[in-house]
Amino acid sequence: MEEFSAAYNPIGGRLPDTLGHLKNLIHFGCGGCNLYGTIPHSIYNLSLLSGFSLGGNQLIGSLPSTIGETLPLLYELQLSHNNLTGPIPPSISNCSMLTDLELQGNSFRGKLTIDFANLREISFVSFSNNNLNGHGEADELKFIDSLNNCSKLQLLELANCNLQGTLPRSIGNLSSQLAYLSFDENKLHGNLPSSIGNLVGLSTLVLSYNQFTGNIPSTIGMLQNLQDVGLNNNQLSGPIPETIGNLSMVMKLVLYSNNLEGHIPSSLGNCRSLTILSLGHNKLSGNLPKQILELPSLSIALELSLNSLSESLNLSYNDLEGEVPMLGVFANASAFSVSGNSRLCGGLVELGLPKCQNAKKHKMKKKKFPLFITIGILIASMVLFTTLCFIWHKKRNKDQPSQSSRNSGFLQVSYNQLLKSTDGFSEANLISQGGFSSVYKGMLDDDDKFVAIKVVRLENRGAQRSFMRECEAWRHIRHRNLLKIITSCSSIDFAGNDFKAIVYEFMSKGSLNDWLHSSAHMPKLNLLQRINILSDVANALDYLHNQCQATIVHGDLKPSNILLNDDLVAHVGDFGLARFLGTHSNQYSSTGVIGTIGYAPPEYGTGSEMTSSGDVYSFGILLLEVMTGKNPTCGMFNEGLSIHKFVNTALPDHVMDIIDGDLLNYHQDDATVTKNTGAKTKKLEECLASILKIGVSCSVDSSPQRMNIETVVNELQHVRDAIQNI
Repeated sequence: MEEFSAAYNPIGGRLPDTLGHLKNLIHFGCGGCNLYGTIPHSIYNLSLLSGFSLGGNQLIGSLPSTIGETLPLLYELQLSHNNLTGPIPPSISNCSMLTDLELQGNSFRGKLTIDFANLREISFVSFSNNNLNGHGEADELKFIDSLNNCSKLQLLELANCNLQGTLPRSIGNLSSQLAYLSFDENKLHGNLPSSIGNLVGLSTLVLSYNQFTGNIPSTIGMLQNLQDVGLNNNQLSGPIPETIGNLSMVMKLVLYSNNLEGHIPSSLGNCRSLTILSLGHNKLSGNLPKQILELPSLSIALELSLNSLSESLNLSYNDLEGEVPMLGVFANASAFSVSGNSRLCGGLVELGLPKCQNAKKHKMKKKKFPLFITIGILIASMVLFTTLCFIWHKKRNKDQPSQSSRNSGFLQVSYNQLLKSTDGFSEANLISQGGFSSVYKGMLDDDDKFVAIKVVRLENRGAQRSFMRECEAWRHIRHRNLLKIITSCSSIDFAGNDFKAIVYEFMSKGSLNDWLHSSAHMPKLNLLQRINILSDVANALDYLHNQCQATIVHGDLKPSNILLNDDLVAHVGDFGLARFLGTHSNQYSSTGVIGTIGYAPPEYGTGSEMTSSGDVYSFGILLLEVMTGKNPTCGMFNEGLSIHKFVNTALPDHVMDIIDGDLLNYHQDDATVTKNTGAKTKKLEECLASILKIGVSCSVDSSPQRMNIETVVNELQHVRDAIQNI
């Protein structure tokens, strides 16, 4: 046995010492299996082992000091979220092929002494939630220097590790591919090095809950890929640099609880993706810039409490719409101005605004989507701390239907909206579950159409990367046979935890897998319907592989990722494993086995890179499953027999013996083929054989010999035309 994987199955029990007898074992994965006890020492003698994943269990004990010497071929070591103790062995430095090192969520202790200089392939490093205190040694963060040679590093996470000392200037020499950097909840002090501006690939920078002092370096404005910035709960001082307005992609900017002074820079109005701005508990003064209030994206929180901001809040001439509250600063007509907003109503009598119409009556006139801005303001002269909720409606054309806001741009939704739309993510609205996410049915505000809400399970290893990959993919694609994204949500829940979700168009007819294998009493797909679905999927792949600016590889094509609408038109979804070929857009790619067993091509199991030919293989298996009705992992396919061999052996004379009998039922009203005998039956068998040959040609083991997806599209069209003429 070379590979054993049983991840996320509730196996329970202890790992047997006899695992050490599997001398040819290359990959061992039992993450999330409710295992307890110690890791048998015999495992560390499996010198061929390259993938070792046991995250999310209750394992105890320590790692042997010689692990890097006995397992030199490791490319992934994933032991996160267990109860392991002792030091992190420095011999890991010998694992020169290591790409993924995840030891977070344990009880490791002692100074981190791994020399990363030898780990040139390392991409993901996570030690968060361990005690890596070096008892005040001056070089406690020296390991950062050794990371300078790791040009493929994408994630470095050391949150809550009890680290002490200052961030060295050499942190700016880390990989330009570094996308995620987290040192929050430590005891780091001193200035933030200006060299941090060199990390131009960063999308997440979290240094909160430390003791950093000095100014926020102006070089932060060079990090134009930043989406999430957390510098809160430090002792930073001085002004917020004007260059922070260069962060055009930032969605979450949290500078709460520091000693920042001066004015809030108006350049923040350039941050057109900003949804959370938290500047409370500082020493900021002056007015809140109008440019910030004009940000249409600022939909979750604007937190300004416990500052020394000017007494007057000026919201004039912003085309605001809705009811003016009468609480907090809005209880004093001299403390704010809303003139020039002709569609406001309610509020204090002194404002002279019309009374608000009945909510239901108002709703009949025009459907709208609300944008909530929560504002906490301390008026210095009044020593007032308030939290306000103000409903902000942007200008819309009354003649447009409610759906138009989605077609012209992404709808802004909050965690609270998604929570309500799914009845608290209730079991009754649960559509499906996977390793990285759960999908719910819901209905957004002021709309009578269902949507599918994919909630990412961030506690699972790889889920964050999967979300980022999927968002990156959806930014570049649009096709009638690809699942349509409505919007995404990157927020925090009511417990303060990160929350990420993607909202899709709802597919009323479920997945192709449901139609093929559901035990429910539902009609089966006939031949033409199956060919149409296969053609839809092939067209989607042709678009991804040949018609996008960069070739996009889906990476996980299977029936459960093919969704059907009311007309049984197929839509390919779930781009959580997608890759862009020939670009630098793969910063969120993962390591390890790719795709789903049964559908992933054989070369992926040996560590080959994802290719468009791999998608073609998956399509070939999908086609054979659709035509035979047999799952490629069912019990009959063992001892060398695969669905590919099963079909290939039956061609061309025994097609009718292996075909799914249900697809020959043509009783539906729109069917154009009828059962018959003689010549028509022979033509039908020839068409069925032609379809199966496409699947066989796509699913050969040799990647270069697989059929081109453009050829697949044409061949399926020819077969469909032939069947319709029988």
